[in-house]
Amino acid sequence: MHHDHHLIYPLLSGIVAVFGSWTALGLFRRARSHDGQSRAQWIGLSALAMGVSIWSMHFVAMLGFDPGAPVSYDPARTVASLALAVAGTALAFVLSGSSRARLPRVLGGGALMGLSIGGMHYLGMSAIRSSVQLTYDPLWVLASVVVAFLASFAALAAVRRNARRRWQAGAAVLLGIGVVAMHYTAMAAVILTPGANAVGAAGVPPLWLAFAVAGLTLVLLFLALGAGLMDQQQVLSTALRAGRMGSWEMDIPRRRLVLSEQGRGLLGFAPDDPFDQSMVAGLMTAESSARRQAALDRSINEGVDYEVDYEMLDGRWLEVRGLMILDSGGRPLRLVGTIQDVTAHRIAFQALARSEARQRLLINELNHRVKNTLATVLSIATLTARRSDDVQSFAKAFQARLLSLSATHNLLTAQGWQQADLRDVFKAEFGHYNDDQVVLSGPDVWLSPENVLTLGLIVHELATNAAKYGALSVPEGRVEVCWRAGDEALHLQWREHDGPPVVTPERKGFGSRLITSSASACDFRYPATGFEADLTLRLFERRADGLDEAD
Repeated sequence: MHHDHHLIYPLLSGIVAVFGSWTALGLFRRARSHDGQSRAQWIGLSALAMGVSIWSMHFVAMLGFDPGAPVSYDPARTVASLALAVAGTALAFVLSGSSRARLPRVLGGGALMGLSIGGMHYLGMSAIRSSVQLTYDPLWVLASVVVAFLASFAALAAVRRNARRRWQAGAAVLLGIGVVAMHYTAMAAVILTPGANAVGAAGVPPLWLAFAVAGLTLVLLFLALGAGLMDQQQVLSTALRAGRMGSWEMDIPRRRLVLSEQGRGLLGFAPDDPFDQSMVAGLMTAESSARRQAALDRSINEGVDYEVDYEMLDGRWLEVRGLMILDSGGRPLRLVGTIQDVTAHRIAFQALARSEARQRLLINELNHRVKNTLATVLSIATLTARRSDDVQSFAKAFQARLLSLSATHNLLTAQGWQQADLRDVFKAEFGHYNDDQVVLSGPDVWLSPENVLTLGLIVHELATNAAKYGALSVPEGRVEVCWRAGDEALHLQWREHDGPPVVTPERKGFGSRLITSSASACDFRYPATGFEADLTLRLFERRADGLDEAD
């Protein structure tokens, strides 16, 4: 016996199947991003959406089934077919939903979903009550189950492989078409045989009943989609709170600003406090307020995104970013964006800028000091060579002077090249003498790096001369050094005692020339009892922190 299907019903059932698959697979994809009880709830919701859409698709398609006799349905079996579709889909989602699920589990999930789709169909068909008897061709029955399995497996594999919307859409179309194809393949297996019992006509026209079922199903699916969107919004809100960010939205035509609770907190408002966008300008500095208004005017007038940093009156910095949304005519409609506290970032950036400036200063200072040191070494080498009779005497004198220069460098390095104690300069030169051979007296005087380098060379020449020709050349000899410091000058007295008899030199050597050129004033005397010198050095200003002025 022949049976017909009105064309409107396959179309409606296909729309229900594709839309239901899209919703269910979207919920299933979201379930895979959750764990524990939350995951189970999302799988249950996705299975409910999938089961209802499959059942509704079958029911709508069956309303278009015309066996040539009136048809009614057994309520218990009809409800049981819905329960089977939901339960089978839930098991399939549980089996294949894990991120670590291998191919066998996905195959198993596809088999479970395919069997549940097929079982729902044939259980629903058994609910038919009519004067005709329904039997099935086994080969077509097997073919319908295979179609359901292939569509289910392909959809699960596609939605697991990639989380993008286009993959979800492709999987939904594939599964929806597969479910419809399974249904009509199964209907091809139906064999109708006229029966003896007559059944009364249906009370509700099939077309109106189909639209009612489809409408209720779409409402359920829209509710499921709404749950997914609410979850997305909750995840976004949680992420913003985790990043200590707020969200905001401005209605451009009405100039109405809406802030999230976190955004209100960043501006200093409680969740229930009255708020209006005109109140924002009074919370920031005048400069930031002007910059904010200029950026907002530019964004609205040119239809571009909004980006500005605010300095608040309490010293905090807020970073505000907004995306401009245009209407169909290209006119600004809304600004939607984020707000976050970037005070720590600002402080870190300023510290980095100061560090870079300090580094540049140190490099410049190092370059300056290296040049000065090289110039000093070159001068020492030139003058030492002029007064040396041979290479050996030059090497010995030059090495001694370099070691003296190195000693003063070590003193300055220990103090960060800021200052050094005058007494330490003498001790660096006379460290290997006993305290009764070299007597130092005077107040504590801290010298600038320029004075330390100069005094170090002077002390070295005086000490070398005393060790070679003067008081320190004999065990019983001794040297007395005393000093006093004024506001702009340092006065030194050098006295040698109990050394060899002193005679006035016939010519000036390197040491005399160096001391004469380095000191503001000097007086050398050569009494027979011992060499005497009075020196005056100009004091350079010491800096408490040599980097402050440059910063």
